[in-house]
Amino acid sequence: MLDHIGIDVSDYEKSKEFYKKALAPLGYELIMEMYGYAGFGADGKPDFWIYGGMATTPQVHIAFRSKNRATVSAFYEAALNAGGKDNGPPGIRAMYHPHYFGAFVLDPDGHNIEAVCHDPE
Repeated sequence: MLDHIGIDVSDYEKSKEFYKKALAPLGYELIMEMYGYAGFGADGKPDFWIYGGMATTPQVHIAFRSKNRATVSAFYEAALNAGGKDNGPPGIRAMYHPHYFGAFVLDPDGHNIEAVCHDPE
């Protein structure tokens, strides 16, 4: 079981603002900053961290679980409005399983960020 994950970003401030907006529909917020790290999470527990000024190759794929399909769509719109690039609009991905509803956005460094709901509508 994972407790937290961190990724490198090339522009700390730009990425921090992107994630503040993109993850808000999922209930995530900026919880802690220290030593050039920003920790995002829910319920007071940061479990997703960014840190700046380092190389961002190779890019990573991170999927955030969503409570419903509407929240997946809200994440997608918020991420695009925050400067993300489309990498797959909200929809069923039946190749994974019949109820896999996901949306994909590339963050400012090209990391593939996903929101996914596994429940039927």
